[in-house]
Amino acid sequence: MKKKLAVLLSLICIGTIEAQKDFKALFDGKSTAGWHSYGKTAAGSGWKAQDGILYFDPQAAVNGQGGDLVTDAEFQNFHLKLDWKTEKGSNSGIIFYVNEDAQKYQNTYSTGLEMQILDNEKHPDGKIKKHRAGDLYDLIQSRSEPVRETGKWNTAEIISKNGNLTFILNGVIVVETVLWDAAFQKRIADSKFAGWPEFGTFKKGRIALQDHGDKVYFRNILIKEL
Repeated sequence: MKKKLAVLLSLICIGTIEAQKDFKALFDGKSTAGWHSYGKTAAGSGWKAQDGILYFDPQAAVNGQGGDLVTDAEFQNFHLKLDWKTEKGSNSGIIFYVNEDAQKYQNTYSTGLEMQILDNEKHPDGKIKKHRAGDLYDLIQSRSEPVRETGKWNTAEIISKNGNLTFILNGVIVVETVLWDAAFQKRIADSKFAGWPEFGTFKKGRIALQDHGDKVYFRNILIKEL
């Protein structure tokens, strides 16, 4: 019995390795290499990397030393996977298709779409429809809420290929939509982004981790280009 269990565990391990082999790490577990603060050349001191965790420390982000952290590389069709967790009352997000023309666009969310990260129970945004964890921020409400309690790790996946977008949270599909068609344009027109003509229009861009002034943690940040 023990031998069979060992073989089974080995096969599961091999399967996991096989499933991950086409992904590349966006975070080396010890530094902010491959990332920089939006509109800057390096990561602000508010972003820390330690023991396999990338996190935002608002107390270290004084005098503008924070800012959303964006990838050096741009991505078009991709499958992003990462783990995140919050502290009580925290707000953040995973923003993608960010156009980093910082002279033209003041923030990452001026152009990029966002998968919301939130303590639903303690942050005021938790009372707002389409602003809760896993939502396509202000555009589409999650089908369900498989988010774990504050302080526990969640696994988020964003899959975008040829305009087909899927959000997965803790193994559950929470959002599925088509980008850039007439129905999507209508969603934008009905949202807080209605007056932003280039919001959500870019089909290639950087991926950002949001500095919303709260402590938030990330790990196992992987991407596969599709």
